[in-house]
Amino acid sequence: MKRLLPTPYMSLVIFVFWLLLNSTVDPAHILLAAILAVVLPLTLRSFWPPAGRIGSALTIVRLARRVLLDIAIASFDVARRILGPERELTPRFIWVPIELDNQLAIEALAGIISLTPGTITADVTEDRRYLLVHALDVEDEAALVQQIRTRYELPLRQIFPPNTERQA
Repeated sequence: MKRLLPTPYMSLVIFVFWLLLNSTVDPAHILLAAILAVVLPLTLRSFWPPAGRIGSALTIVRLARRVLLDIAIASFDVARRILGPERELTPRFIWVPIELDNQLAIEALAGIISLTPGTITADVTEDRRYLLVHALDVEDEAALVQQIRTRYELPLRQIFPPNTERQA
């Protein structure tokens, strides 16, 4: 069964959404939804990273709360800097060293940085040891790097435990 449906929940979502998008339960659409629900996950599974163990749910909730709070605070800060009388900004690109081994954790960190107003992830090195981050206003590069590492990377290391070897 696992060979035919490597991701049964994804197959179920595809099946249900196909029927919802077509607004019908016609037998032809049911058959097509079933075919898509089997074929798409089989075809696309090589693009998905291997599933790993996820850390504590409490850490996930704490990180989500921290990110949402940081997004709200940064939104007001960026608006104040852009619209306020002080428009002296010092935008910079900064290389942030990372110690994450899990591909999903690296992608999550890049996404968190990009979601926070005033920063965006521009690149990840091929060896996945550095993120290139553009920040709208940087007074202290080391402080920004330390903030990213302690506020986001550390919880992500707890959520996505390290692999025995770095994924290529």
